Amino acid sequence: MEMRLEVVQVPVSDVDRAKSFYTEKLGFVLDHDVEHIPGMRVVQLTPPGSATSIVIGTGMTSMTPGSLEGLQLVVPDIDATQDELVGRGADISDVQDMGGVKFAYFADPDGNRWVLQGSTPPDVQRAHLD
Repeated sequence: MEMRLEVVQVPVSDVDRAKSFYTEKLGFVLDHDVEHIPGMRVVQLTPPGSATSIVIGTGMTSMTPGSLEGLQLVVPDIDATQDELVGRGADISDVQDMGGVKFAYFADPDGNRWVLQGSTPPDVQRAHLD
């Protein structure tokens, strides 16, 4: 058996505002923006280098805008990524070192909360396996 998580819905109140945030401030790639049927707009966005995309839109979910939390974006260099995103105008927290693994946090305009995680160093990975 094989399963791949490829798309995660993110509930937003204003699709155009969210689309602008994810593309301009976070650098996500716009895969498509279509209205398959009246009232159902599907906007798919992919983080750079990711195999998984997010979908925002209308007529797809009953989740409350801003209710999603804890999606993690793993990056090879969290300090450089945080600097780049802040330079694009994103409000990213300071980087926090949690015992060898670094994290930073941000929210989209609706309050959906995200986590940036720096790649886990090999010595920290080994320590967590012992």
